Amino acid sequence: MFELKTDLIEAATELRRAIHHNPELGYQETDTTDTVATALDVPGITVTRRTGTGLIADVGSTGKRVAFRADLDALPIHELADLAFASKTAGVMHACGHDAHTAIGVTIAKHLAGMELPGRVRFIFQPAEESFPGGAQLLVDEDVLDDVSAILAFHVDPSLEVGKVGLKAGAITSSSDRFEIMLSGPGGHTARPHETVDLLHAAGRMLTDLPAQFARSIDARIPVAMVFGQIVGGSADNVIPTEVRMSGTCRVLDEPTWQSIPERLERLVHAIVSPTGAIAKLTYSRGIAPVVNDPATLAIAASAIEGELGAGSTVGTDASMGAEDFSCYLQKIPGALIRLGAWDGVSAKTALHSAFFTIDERAIESGVRAGAASLLALLSTE
Repeated sequence: MFELKTDLIEAATELRRAIHHNPELGYQETDTTDTVATALDVPGITVTRRTGTGLIADVGSTGKRVAFRADLDALPIHELADLAFASKTAGVMHACGHDAHTAIGVTIAKHLAGMELPGRVRFIFQPAEESFPGGAQLLVDEDVLDDVSAILAFHVDPSLEVGKVGLKAGAITSSSDRFEIMLSGPGGHTARPHETVDLLHAAGRMLTDLPAQFARSIDARIPVAMVFGQIVGGSADNVIPTEVRMSGTCRVLDEPTWQSIPERLERLVHAIVSPTGAIAKLTYSRGIAPVVNDPATLAIAASAIEGELGAGSTVGTDASMGAEDFSCYLQKIPGALIRLGAWDGVSAKTALHSAFFTIDERAIESGVRAGAASLLALLSTE
């Protein structure tokens, strides 16, 4: 096991609490970036600030390079958790554990900076993971992955006990795209729907038939979720409107299927609306690809984590239909998103993105140990 200095873990906990107390939304993480830069101002770490928020920290001078991603942003949620360091900003909180991810990343960097490394490690402190579009693609476009052979990221898991690490090869999170369907017709009186196009009836058909037909058009072994989140149309009880707008998200775990969705939806939308007489226009916005963990990278990390945290510390985990823009990095290089147990095993479990979300802070030390061990193992593997 690593010899981790007590003051290093204490500093990590204090850093997490400071970031939690002062949460900032995506692309607004100015104070958070400053706080992280200050924490990384130690010998052996080279910090590069971005023009916007976020930064890069490099450890090591020669040889193979691997990377670790941590996200900085908070969510537009009003915190209800009873914490001494609860959010001081109304309507904004760290309800997804990014404060812990950042503290873990900083502490791994500080720990490795005091070692003779067999290569180099790049720490990516990314803004706006929760935004649409997210910050990962911006960093990829800035060539942050140049000369990087593999990348890791942790995500706290409030359903998994501290000391356990959840691993899954292949797809671990879903894609997430947005779509809008605009239905139009001449409008008219509700007393005479036969003289016009009943757009709300057409919208009802779309609401029920499109998700069902979409799911039926895809291999039943592939998890998909096409869900409407908003329908807007009509202004009076006795008026058939001229427009109805429907929008939602489309998610799938399989990347080839993800690539096929726009054409598939276009065909289905027009087939469903055609008998109603309505005119439909589909606008499909490509969002985030599935996160697909590289089996080889994951196997190296798993072995290192078991060696550091003990036999049985790694467990299988299920894929999530939620999305993570860590996939942008994995479109370029191999890597893995790893779930870090953050439940104390006693308290009631809280969900990600909940106003009551909290973690057992012992997860920070286990994250530092697991992360450092994994990165060193990746550096030592040909």
